[in-house]
Amino acid sequence: MQRPRFRDQVLQAREDAIVASVNRLLAEKGFEAMTVDEVVAEVGIAKASLYKHFTSKEDLAAAAMVRVLDRALEECRRLQALPLDSKARLKALMQWTYGEQLGGRMPALPAQNSSLRAALMVDSAYMDRLNSLSELLGEWIVEAQKSGQLDASLPPELVLYTVFARACDPVLPVMRATGSYTDEQIVDWLVLTCLRGLGG
Repeated sequence: MQRPRFRDQVLQAREDAIVASVNRLLAEKGFEAMTVDEVVAEVGIAKASLYKHFTSKEDLAAAAMVRVLDRALEECRRLQALPLDSKARLKALMQWTYGEQLGGRMPALPAQNSSLRAALMVDSAYMDRLNSLSELLGEWIVEAQKSGQLDASLPPELVLYTVFARACDPVLPVMRATGSYTDEQIVDWLVLTCLRGLGG
């Protein structure tokens, strides 16, 4: 197998640094507040160099989301190999997602942003990974509903979207900012209320 040329390695390292910076800035500030100038300043490159890799702020966000979905799929494959039932896998994935958010590795994307949404919808790498993740989680959800572990009267896609919403749940940073609870307590409560609800 031929090793990548040095120039290609340098370009890949630069792209990885750009995406890592974007991921952190999206997690810290969100899409609207993040600027391309902040990215180039943090990576230490000229704006023209960044545009050789990514043509827009939306492309930057899409690349960060592809990396997040890759990590999520990797975690799903790890959980799939463990002797867990479907509900336990969903619970473990939510806990992993909150860990990513606590570690500043989960981009905070706006629910409504037409330019970003349009860019994501035509990004084949993003859509392929999103569809793969949705299919896998959908299987877990249907299995958990059939076994009575989740409410079978709920549409599976509603459960799926609820699980996806955990990835950008604003309750976690708000509760964390109070300083009254440990991260572990907050994560446990958020998973519990998602899977069991708020009923007594």
